[in-house]
Amino acid sequence: MGYDVHITRREQQADEGSDILLEEWATYVESDPEMRMEGFAEAQTPDGLLRVEKDGLAVWTCYSKHEENGNMAWFYYSHGNIQVKNPDEEILRKMFRISQIFGAKVQGDEGELYNATGSMKDYSSSGPLRKWWQFWK
Repeated sequence: MGYDVHITRREQQADEGSDILLEEWATYVESDPEMRMEGFAEAQTPDGLLRVEKDGLAVWTCYSKHEENGNMAWFYYSHGNIQVKNPDEEILRKMFRISQIFGAKVQGDEGELYNATGSMKDYSSSGPLRKWWQFWK
């Protein structure tokens, strides 16, 4: 299944409003020579070819582990956020740089925030994270 991390303008990524628009995302991807808008992703599985098609699906081509027929850093536009499944620190750093363009932040599914180094933000001087049961309010 995996764990998603989001570029979001919202207080919590699952909240409503403050969307990053698909048009904004497409304009950004077009302007970044390291990114390419694909609109689809494919992977070979033991059961055959898996293909996902979605407007706003882009790939970071300068990812150090990028392989055309293998590992790729997919950035997925969904419901006003940009998300990446199971990002490593290198991808989190790229996500942070992109978030700065959108006046946004990088936030995991559990509300944790990530900084420019791809590490979780130090919460010692900030308020508490949203409790798990508050995600469904």
